[in-house]
Amino acid sequence: MELARLLKLIAIALAVVLPARTWVAEPVYVASPSMEPTLKTGTMMVLDKLTLRMRPPRRGDVLSFRSPVDAHDLLKRVVALPGETIEMKEKAVFINGKELDEPYAVHSRAGERLEGDNVGPLIVPENSFFVLGDNRDESNDSSVWVDPKTGEREPFVERSRIRGIVRGAYRKK
Repeated sequence: MELARLLKLIAIALAVVLPARTWVAEPVYVASPSMEPTLKTGTMMVLDKLTLRMRPPRRGDVLSFRSPVDAHDLLKRVVALPGETIEMKEKAVFINGKELDEPYAVHSRAGERLEGDNVGPLIVPENSFFVLGDNRDESNDSSVWVDPKTGEREPFVERSRIRGIVRGAYRKK
């Protein structure tokens, strides 16, 4: 009788947890310094999968998505939206010709000229986004992505690759 009760409790728990994890929220781990100082390496975050069912991503949202150039899941900030013109000049970001105020962005190698410091101008396609890490000089993001098969720039994340919005930390390493 105890085994039957235990199996029933496990089944109920799985019936609640698995759908919640699939459609509502799940834990994500910050594995690289590309979003520092905003998101520290080793921090566990909550991935909100519900909000983007009700609205599209907005500028400033930190998203989890599948990289357009390899099989990795990444965390980056939305900088440019569909239909906008994005340009980067000497590390500064411009949207439709106006410099973007980015108090969260840091340049750990500000004095160095790096790939990705100058991009565009590019028009963000419909259902796509231009994303950057907050730690700009240490981020694998829209400013540097290249399709490994074609060698062509691949600067946008399609909406279909986005898993959700990253929310507050619940445990630090």
